[in-house]
Amino acid sequence: MRFFKVFSIVLLALSVSACSSKFKTYKGPEVTQVIVFKDARRMLLMHNKQVLKDYRIGLGFRPTDDKKIRGDGRTPEGNYRIDRRNPNSNFYLSIGISYPNANDIAEAKALGQSPGGDIFIHGRPWKDRKGGRDWTAGCIAVTNREMRDIYSMVGNGTPIQINP
Repeated sequence: MRFFKVFSIVLLALSVSACSSKFKTYKGPEVTQVIVFKDARRMLLMHNKQVLKDYRIGLGFRPTDDKKIRGDGRTPEGNYRIDRRNPNSNFYLSIGISYPNANDIAEAKALGQSPGGDIFIHGRPWKDRKGGRDWTAGCIAVTNREMRDIYSMVGNGTPIQINP
């Protein structure tokens, strides 16, 4: 009887820990593109022309216009790729955007500045849970629950188009 109680407790603990994992498995259609509409604060995960998911997003703390230089608080606009993943992000989970591209570097250089970098799609840390809609330094923010889905669905190399 005692063995059964111990076994039940261990099984229950494993079940609860499995449910709380931030890593999900996705077996649906491939995400072939991510499309961001900054003015509408929306991000779409696409499979060809089909919308798989539609998310409300937060942007940089200066959401209008295109990112030009490091520290301007703007989210970049243009065509990039998802190029890295961070499972231990300070912002829950994050996937990297290949900003800056050659055009971004040239624009910043013409201004005598650095274009910056480290632009991600990420979750929201506990300290920023009530940070308002546009609070990042230029990244694209979603809820942690949404980020679990995005992290599992969007692979490295996926194109991302960020529109004004």
